[in-house]
Amino acid sequence: MASSFLVLQATRSARGRVQLPLLLSQCCCTMSSQKHLMPPPACLLQPLSVPDRLLLGPGPSNSPPRILSAGGRQLIGHVHKEMIQIMNEIKLGIQYAFQTQNPLTLAVSGTGHCAMEAAFLNMVEQGDKVLVAVNGFWGERATDISKRLGADVYQLVKAAGEYFTLEEIERSLVQHSPVLFFITHGESSTGVVQPLDGLGELCHRHNCLLLVDAVASLGGTPIFMDQQGIDILYSGSQKVLSAPPGACPISFSLRARKKIYNRKTKPTSFYLDMEELTKYWGCDDNLIRYHHTAPINTFFCLREGLAILAEQGLENFWKCHKENSLYLCEGLQKLGLKLFVKEPEARLPTITTVSVPEGYDWKEIIEYIMKNHGIEVSGGLGPSADKVLRIGLMGYNCTKFNVDRVLHSLEDALQHCLKNKL
Repeated sequence: MASSFLVLQATRSARGRVQLPLLLSQCCCTMSSQKHLMPPPACLLQPLSVPDRLLLGPGPSNSPPRILSAGGRQLIGHVHKEMIQIMNEIKLGIQYAFQTQNPLTLAVSGTGHCAMEAAFLNMVEQGDKVLVAVNGFWGERATDISKRLGADVYQLVKAAGEYFTLEEIERSLVQHSPVLFFITHGESSTGVVQPLDGLGELCHRHNCLLLVDAVASLGGTPIFMDQQGIDILYSGSQKVLSAPPGACPISFSLRARKKIYNRKTKPTSFYLDMEELTKYWGCDDNLIRYHHTAPINTFFCLREGLAILAEQGLENFWKCHKENSLYLCEGLQKLGLKLFVKEPEARLPTITTVSVPEGYDWKEIIEYIMKNHGIEVSGGLGPSADKVLRIGLMGYNCTKFNVDRVLHSLEDALQHCLKNKL
C-alpha cells in the first residue's frame, strides 16, 4: 500500500494532477515482471484439419450441402423476429415429423441424451414408479437416469435382438403399476425396431404415461405420435435428419402436460424445465420469454433438415430407408455374413446389425475399412459389444450407391484381415 502511495506522489505534476500514462506504464511493467504468460497451443496455430469420411455408423450421418450451408450463415440474435420465425418453423416441422398436433413441441438445445434427460426430468419425481423396457443400451441408460431422479425403477428385460409384445408389457404394467413406461422405438445398439401400435392405449388403460425414444428411428420408419397414443416422444437431429447434433425434437401430449403442471416439486434443472421452455418457445401462443441463448446456427441446420423431410415427404423417406435396408441385408447375406436380428420385420431400417464372423476381430475390420475406404462402420454397444458390426443408412447417406460402397469395403476387409488363431 505504501509503495503505491509513493508512486502516486512521485508522478504528480505541479498542479497536483496524477500523470496517468506514466503511472499505468510503471504498473504494467511491474505486473509483467511478476506474471508469465503461457505460450499459445502450437496446434491452434495450425489450420483446422477435418478428414472427409462417409459416416455409415449409428450416427451422426453426413450432412447435405444445403444443411452445411445453413450452418455457415452469419449469426442473428436469438430473440430477433427472424429467429423467432425460424423457431416457429422448427415447431411445425417437428409436429409433421412426429405426426402430432401437440402445442408443447419444441427442440431442446442439446444432444439426444439431453432430450432423454429432459423427458425424465419433467415427468419423474422422487418415489414415482417407472417401468423401463430393456433390450439394449438405451433401456439401461434410461434406468440410470430414472434412478438418479429418485424414481422407484423396474425393468422389463428381453435379450438383445428381440422386441416386446403387448402381452409381456401388460403383465409388467399390472405387476408394478408405474406412472411412466419407457421404451425405445429404434434400439441402435442392437438394430431392433419396436412395434408401437396398441401400446399407448394399453398404457393409458393402466393409468400410465408412454415415453418413447425415437432418436435412431424418426424419419426412417413409421411413427404416429397422436394415433399411437404416445405421451412423450423425442429424437435427435444428427441421424435421419442429417443435421449436426445439438438440437433435439421433443413433444408432450396433453396428458403429459398435466403431469408437468401438477408436480409437487420443481424439476432440479432450470435449463430443462418444460414450463420455462414452453414460455421460451411460445408454445401457448404467448409472447416468447427469454430463457437461454439458443444454438442459433444449429437451429438453422435443424430447420433445413426438417424442411427436406417435408419437401420429400415422410412416406418417401420411409420407403427409401426400407428399400435400401433390404438391399443392404441381401448384400450382407451374399457375403456370407449373419444378420443379428433374426426376424426381418424386427430389423431397424436405419441401423443394420450383422454378427461378427467367427474368427475375426471386429476392431480390425472397422479399422481396415476406415483406413482403406474412408468409411465409418461401428462395433457393438452395451449388450451387443464385441458381437456385432453396426451399419447406418440414414437420411442423406441412405442411397443404393452407399450400400454398394460399404458392401465392397466389407468384402475387401474380410479378404485382408487376418483371422484370429483358434
